[in-house]
Amino acid sequence: MDKKQLNIKGKVFKFADSVDTDQIIPARFLDTSDPEQLASHCMSGVDEDFSSKVKPGDIIVAGKNFGCGSSREHAPLSIKGCGIAAVVAESFARIFFRNAINIGLPIIECTDFKANTGEEISIDLEKGHIENLTTGDAATFSKFPEFLSKIIASGGLMEKAKKGVAGE
Repeated sequence: MDKKQLNIKGKVFKFADSVDTDQIIPARFLDTSDPEQLASHCMSGVDEDFSSKVKPGDIIVAGKNFGCGSSREHAPLSIKGCGIAAVVAESFARIFFRNAINIGLPIIECTDFKANTGEEISIDLEKGHIENLTTGDAATFSKFPEFLSKIIASGGLMEKAKKGVAGE
C-alpha cells in the first residue's frame, strides 16, 4: 500500500450498533451495481441525508455488528462510492467484512475507540493506530495481514487479480 492509502484522515459520521445492509442501501435501490448511483442512497435507511453530507475522505464510525443482514456487495459499494475512506466499528458481520475487503474498502475493527459525528480522526493502517484528533483519544487495532493489505491497496480482489495476470 502506498503512504496515501496507509494514512487516512477525515471527518466522522457516527452510527449505532447493528446497522444492517438494508439500512446501508435499502433493497429498493438494488437495481444497479454502479457505485456512483448506489452512493446517492447510501445509509438512507438510517440517515436520509447522509449522501448529501458526506465528503470524499470521511470515515464511518459505528458500534457492534456493522453490516449485518443480507449478503449484498451493494452495501460496501455504496459506502465506497460515497467517498468514505474507511469504516471503523467495534465488530463487523463476517460477510460484510469480506465484501468490503473484496472491493478494497478498509474496515477497522476496534472495540475501544470512541468518536462522534463531526470529529476528525486519523488512521494509520501500517501501525494499527487510530486517533481522535478532536478529543486526543487514541487506540490500537490489529493490522491487516499482508495478503489483505495487498487486496485493499489494489482497489479490491478483482483489481488485484487483474494486476497478477498482467504480471504487475
